[in-house]
Amino acid sequence: MSFEVSANHTIDFAGVVSMRLQQRGSKLRRAVVESKFEGKAAKAVDQVGPVTAQKRVSRHADTPLISTPHSARWIYPTDYEWADLIDHQDKLRTINEPTNAYVENGSNALGGVPDDEIIAAFFGIARTGENGEDQTPFDAAGQTVAADVGGTGATGLNVAKLRAAKRILMANEVDVDYDPLFCAITARQHDDLLAETQAVSLDFNSRPVLVDGRISAFMGFNFIPIERLGLDGSGYRRLPVWAKSGMHLGIWDDIEGKVTERDDKSYATQVYVRGTFGATRTEEGKVVEIKCAES
Repeated sequence: MSFEVSANHTIDFAGVVSMRLQQRGSKLRRAVVESKFEGKAAKAVDQVGPVTAQKRVSRHADTPLISTPHSARWIYPTDYEWADLIDHQDKLRTINEPTNAYVENGSNALGGVPDDEIIAAFFGIARTGENGEDQTPFDAAGQTVAADVGGTGATGLNVAKLRAAKRILMANEVDVDYDPLFCAITARQHDDLLAETQAVSLDFNSRPVLVDGRISAFMGFNFIPIERLGLDGSGYRRLPVWAKSGMHLGIWDDIEGKVTERDDKSYATQVYVRGTFGATRTEEGKVVEIKCAES
């Protein structure tokens, strides 16, 4: 329970409940495929592998039988919840009724959970096979843009790295004309791009890239600002670049909140929020990592 709400007790009539800085809701859900599931695990997608036609070299030849490879990607759910209590006496001493603020705070806490699941799945182990028994690690050797692209030492995000990421996706036959491309960045990488002349100048772009001082799209990538991205062992920021169809979010129980009275807690009001989510890569060739220096 919260023992800090007393700090908000009213001493005058100018009190206003304000939310401290935090991410409000999910930023990545719109950039991935999502589905509702039930059960202890779910098959996100059935995959049929590529095949090659065989040349016919003679009349009346035997019909060639070419085996079609099959696989699948699996998602496993994780449960999340949050709750806090508001005593009746706290409501009496607070001009602004705190329940709504607690509901919003709890919703924000759960709102970032799908993003954490998606971020973990970008470069984590994907469960594959007929029953999810196989483990497929991220292809770090073939799907990574190094921090020192160009041989000039480790750098932040720049046009050369975006070009390299797009080259990898296109070489993997990702349909960049119909499959939206995304890149998650922190404030530091956004600032890096602002220093790139090719990214902000109309001399290199057919239409303005900067809108209210922000770069939201460039080179076919839609940028999503988010501060939850992690570092690798060398201290480089790990930026995910992906095609929308390359990531799948599973939703067992979407964010749901309840406000109830607890008779076992002196009839305090309990604000409770829960959700159950999981995520996976669907294909290795549709996700690229860009490593960025931040010093």
